[in-house]
Amino acid sequence: MPAGTLYRGREGMWSWVAHRVTGVLIFFFLFVHVLDTALVRVSPEAYDDVVATYKTPVVNVMEYGLVAAILFHALNGLRIIAVDFWSKGPRHQKQMLWWVVGIWVVLMGGAFYPVLQHTLRTLFGS
Repeated sequence: MPAGTLYRGREGMWSWVAHRVTGVLIFFFLFVHVLDTALVRVSPEAYDDVVATYKTPVVNVMEYGLVAAILFHALNGLRIIAVDFWSKGPRHQKQMLWWVVGIWVVLMGGAFYPVLQHTLRTLFGS
């Protein structure tokens, strides 16, 4: 294990940390989403201004990060269910984590252009 790391666990510990971090990020997004949607009742003009900022390349990259967080959280959640409810789950949890990571990478690769097409067209033309 590398010296100076906070968690000295192996794959199981890192998946635990990633699951909690992605859960907090998803919660934060939902909180902000509820607030900005509620803004439409207070001031439609302010709501339009906020929505306009969402069309920037920086926010689009953050949307890709949101897709990454949701996808990992969902896939890892299915792995956790398998570990908890399948009798052989604890024995195979490490292999299942690598399957989750592999599926996540493939799906994130497939989501790259559909999610980031607006930014790619803005930066590099169509």
